[in-house]
Amino acid sequence: MATLLDFRRRIRSVKNTQQITRAMKFVAAARLRRAQEAALAARPYAEELARMLRSIMSRVEEPEHPLLAKRPEQNILVIVLSGERGLAGAFNSNILRKAGDFIRKQSGKKIVAIPVGKKGRDSLKKAGFQFAAEYVNVLAKVEFSVARDIAALVTELYTKEEIDAVYIVFSEFKSVMTANLVVQKLLPVEEIREADSKGENAGDTKKDETPVDYIYEQPEEQLLGKLLPRYIETQVLRSMLESSAAEYAARMVAMDSATKNAGDVIEALTLHMNKVRQAAITKEIIEIVSGANYGA
Repeated sequence: MATLLDFRRRIRSVKNTQQITRAMKFVAAARLRRAQEAALAARPYAEELARMLRSIMSRVEEPEHPLLAKRPEQNILVIVLSGERGLAGAFNSNILRKAGDFIRKQSGKKIVAIPVGKKGRDSLKKAGFQFAAEYVNVLAKVEFSVARDIAALVTELYTKEEIDAVYIVFSEFKSVMTANLVVQKLLPVEEIREADSKGENAGDTKKDETPVDYIYEQPEEQLLGKLLPRYIETQVLRSMLESSAAEYAARMVAMDSATKNAGDVIEALTLHMNKVRQAAITKEIIEIVSGANYGA
């Protein structure tokens, strides 16, 4: 049976853990604010770039570009954005499950992966996937240079016809309590829609959108060749920003839940300790009274 000293040690240990989880919650909340602002700020640029590309492609009868070429999807590249660390609830497991479900549907095809995030890298390596590249410790502070390197790599592989399609799997930030798991097709650029820049389903496109009549100085084909690579860079950057914000939100919620659970454990242990102490005191009183009656 546990003694009072054992209960005190256990309560002290849980209190120390509670202090750690509370501190991690505050750190995640502070980082979430900056990550959320960056993710929200990237959305208007991605939307306007997609709108401009739609306008250009509508003016070209048969647009030709290596990033628009369609081939049978036999060699598929999957970019998986996961977290760098754990203690974020089901964030990493949900992303890896979504990526696993998508990969299982591509039976009979060659799958090459680019993990972005340490958790995804470790899981995919354990599963035996072939890597075209790997990026770790890049989501804590998302930089455009990393997104540009990833976009340049996938566009080069696609242009050389080493891969036939590129998909990206990430968690889109909706709110602190909600995240949307997204599988987005990057290459070939088949149809750019308003919903693509928001990470939503293609069927949610606004039908009443009024097309913008842009005035271009350069030929449309030349602009298309410049904007398509930038569109891929923008989509990779936006997905990294969304994933970073979603990870911090998941960690903040998980640490808040852990702090509350630690408080419940402390309360239960304290109650049990008081019962044990009361029982011990009652037993001593009974022994004293029994000894006095026996002496009389």
